Amino acid sequence: MMSSRLAGTALCRPLSHVPLPHGPALRPTADMITSSLLHRCPAAPAPPQTASLWPPRFSLPRCASTLSAPAQASEEEKAAKKAGTAGKVPQGEGSAQQEAVVSYWGVSPSRLVKDDGSEWRWTCFKPWETYQADLSIDLQKHHAPTTFLDKLALRTVKALRWPTDIFFQRRYACRAMMLETVAAVPGMVGGVLLHLKSLRRFEHSGGWIKALLEEAENERMHLMTFMEVAQPRWYERALVLAVQGVFFNAYFLGYLLSPKFAHRVVGYLEEEAIHSYTEFLKDIDRGAIEDLPAPAIALDYWRLPQGSTLRDVVMVIRADEAHHRDVNHFASDIHYQGLELKTTPAPLGYH
Repeated sequence: MMSSRLAGTALCRPLSHVPLPHGPALRPTADMITSSLLHRCPAAPAPPQTASLWPPRFSLPRCASTLSAPAQASEEEKAAKKAGTAGKVPQGEGSAQQEAVVSYWGVSPSRLVKDDGSEWRWTCFKPWETYQADLSIDLQKHHAPTTFLDKLALRTVKALRWPTDIFFQRRYACRAMMLETVAAVPGMVGGVLLHLKSLRRFEHSGGWIKALLEEAENERMHLMTFMEVAQPRWYERALVLAVQGVFFNAYFLGYLLSPKFAHRVVGYLEEEAIHSYTEFLKDIDRGAIEDLPAPAIALDYWRLPQGSTLRDVVMVIRADEAHHRDVNHFASDIHYQGLELKTTPAPLGYH
């Protein structure tokens, strides 16, 4: 017994400095010790080339971009794996569940719930971005053109409405969906130009960057809602590509040359939008357009009660357009008074 212990001690002493990998320790067996002794004996013939379990062979882990070893999983992730729900994200925008992207950088989508405890399934907007539309706003307000630029802006809008009426006729659902692809452009263009101006001059914007971007996002949500009501045809999609490209560049140049003219144009565009949605409501009321149940995205975005219909959706969207009308006419009036937008606080959250 003493000789075998001494032999084991003599054998393990040289191996005491070998770094071991993190994991369960391997205890040498009698066969391993015998094999190692044979390797140390010069007179013994060389053993065949076989894989050896002791000492273990290992290499350092590679560290390269997103293929590196992931960070230690949290307790919640471990519990999710046990429950079989790991790698899943909430069902968003009414589509099927998608696999969550495993990222080396630890970025993961937020998981939210509604007030009633149900899962929040929309990824294009969050619960704190929802609101109840102000339906008490005056829909009859109109800016009477007095200056040359005002008259030019009104005539430009009237000229743009003429081909739209011919193309869409009284198909107000398709008309609204297509026009929202254009209505979301001015707020984004104005916000970007004000953002760049703020950077160039090292100055605040008075909140107008956020106000205009809020307008653009709100118009985009109108489009996302009408996408649930009417699907565009291929030629209508092609029309969007052409009109959006022309309108974006024209409005970009117009805003650079005269912001007061650009905002006045949008103000008159919103007045025409109010008129179009009013005609939309008339067709719903007289039965020409079916009053379908409101899309789920509309119920959550405008906090509409269960059982709301398409008519309720058109009502809140028309109210949004009236608020956009006021904001852009107000911005144009600021420029007409020789001031800059930054001098007047922006109406943030004014939907």
